[in-house]
Amino acid sequence: MKIVYMGTPDFAVNPLKSLIEKGYDVAGVFTQPDKPVGRKAVLTPPPVKVVAQEAGIPVFQPDTLKNGEGVKILKELKPDIAVVVAYGKILPKDFLEFPKYGCINIHGSILPKYRGAAPIQRCVLDGEEYAGVTSMQMDVGLDTGDMLLVEKTKIGENETSGELFDRLAVMGADLLIKTLEAIEKGEIEPVKQDDSQSTYASMLDKTMSPVDWSKTAQEVHNQIRGLDPWPVAQTVLESKNLKLFRSEIKGIDGNGKPGEMKVLKNGLAVFCGDGKAVFVNEVQYEGKKRMKAADFFRGHPVKEGTILG
Repeated sequence: MKIVYMGTPDFAVNPLKSLIEKGYDVAGVFTQPDKPVGRKAVLTPPPVKVVAQEAGIPVFQPDTLKNGEGVKILKELKPDIAVVVAYGKILPKDFLEFPKYGCINIHGSILPKYRGAAPIQRCVLDGEEYAGVTSMQMDVGLDTGDMLLVEKTKIGENETSGELFDRLAVMGADLLIKTLEAIEKGEIEPVKQDDSQSTYASMLDKTMSPVDWSKTAQEVHNQIRGLDPWPVAQTVLESKNLKLFRSEIKGIDGNGKPGEMKVLKNGLAVFCGDGKAVFVNEVQYEGKKRMKAADFFRGHPVKEGTILG
């Protein structure tokens, strides 16, 4: 089976590596154009491009697929199937229909819930018990195609989006191989999605970072781990931003107002709207490096009863 692979970020690296390791014929790789990164705006290739070039696979980086350029490349490569993992561009109808087996996508959620750009983070932010990956037959809609195979995993009670992202990237690679094997054997039975169960997982942005301490401890905990590693939950201490990492829900003695701090020997506890406290293991004060909360507050003492935010 000749494959065209389409992907861009880290999440798409493991599936491509699996195809290469399993000996699949990857005729070409589509990925987004190189982009400037960092303060010096150094032009940097996407992670998928780096892997493809190391393997000697031709790389294509069209600015758009809407002008027929994508189909022109497919006509040269003659793939049996296109595999899409976090590519980042809409595929037009003529492109979707060109390969013999069409285009399949590995999506980082248990569809139909959490369609869109940030399904993994949204699972954590919403306090879901399970996350997963779904392979699906692509159509012209946004993550609306028929489902092929699904793999689920339980989310750890303190697991961050970044940690879940890494686990699902590995699961997605395994699911891709299972899906391709089943397609070749004719054992796939597509299942239509129930659109009424869908939720749109929009991209994250920095407006989501400020913590509202009037929410429940569980909601705040989900926000801290859901926005890690980006854009990171934060609050205000003495008129400066304080980023929050590695939270837990622990039984903390006493009761306090929402946002009231309690500095402990091993970290920081902050009371929330339900009277419970979130325990924060690591912080990053504005202008400082990230460090253990206990270490920071030893060098930066605060008054008892200080209110954050």
